[in-house]
Amino acid sequence: MLITEIRAALGTLLLTALAFPSLYQPLLTWVWDELRDTRFYRWSTFETLWTVFWYAAIEVSLTVVFMNNPGWRFTVQEREKRPTSGDEVKTPGRAKGMKRPSRRLKEIATYIAPLLLMDLTMIKKFADVPLESMLHSGNYDPAVLTTKHHSTFLVPTLHNMTASSPLQTQRALPIGAPSSRRLVLELLTSLVIYDALFFLFHLALHTIPPFRRLHAPHHRHAEINPQITNQLHIVERLGLVLLANFSLNIIGSHVLTRTLFVPVFVWLLVEIHSGMDLPWGYEKILPQGWGAGARRHMMHHTRTEGGLAPYFTWCDRALAVASGWSGTLADG
Repeated sequence: MLITEIRAALGTLLLTALAFPSLYQPLLTWVWDELRDTRFYRWSTFETLWTVFWYAAIEVSLTVVFMNNPGWRFTVQEREKRPTSGDEVKTPGRAKGMKRPSRRLKEIATYIAPLLLMDLTMIKKFADVPLESMLHSGNYDPAVLTTKHHSTFLVPTLHNMTASSPLQTQRALPIGAPSSRRLVLELLTSLVIYDALFFLFHLALHTIPPFRRLHAPHHRHAEINPQITNQLHIVERLGLVLLANFSLNIIGSHVLTRTLFVPVFVWLLVEIHSGMDLPWGYEKILPQGWGAGARRHMMHHTRTEGGLAPYFTWCDRALAVASGWSGTLADG
């Protein structure tokens, strides 16, 4: 019943947003005008801080669910299928290796430091923003355009560091709001592109020896749980974030799309590492066989096979067919 209701609500929202964008335009215009004029939203560090906020909120929330609903945990479900001894029927508590937030400050600093460094030294280049506005935000004189300046994100530009403006603190934003049709199409497209790109990156992490050593700690746990999501080497963290940025930039996503992308992206990422069979799992909401889901990713962590694509199943199935691998790989 819950899944049916969620499907109906999301389906109605997506279909009306695609078919009747004029219905949502007044709201989107108002939201965008309010955001665009907010000082915090214009900070160059906004997206990093926004991502950290949502990661903290979602991971903590799913950790509470993990602790309070042992029957949803895959390890408990597997244990209940087997004959149990007196010791095994105890209600499980915190998974081995889980840490309190106060003991994860180093992890937070390691994650946020390189992203803030890029935020504070490189000009943000977004779709629908004139080159002159980008240069002005980067302490350049927009009236003095040279061939070395480009609006494309594929050509990074360092902030013009001076005594009066040593760091890139502002980002230039587009004037107009996007349509609901554009938002939906960009969100869906960027998630599909990210899924394919991370599939390739993840495949490299499991097949190239130096990368395998970097990735090994991510699979070093007694029971997969929400905190495993960020149990990554700094190279993996940067790869994850940069691929997400590329997926948004390559299709010219509006900044508002990027803002909405973050909570969706983070939720899905933490959910697949949750170690739980959630009643509202996104793979149950999507058409059957589309979503990878937490169970598939749990099997990837425990068997190190299949489940290389984070959100969807298509890339894993294509690899299985192309390489002649078994159905186990294709199906989880």
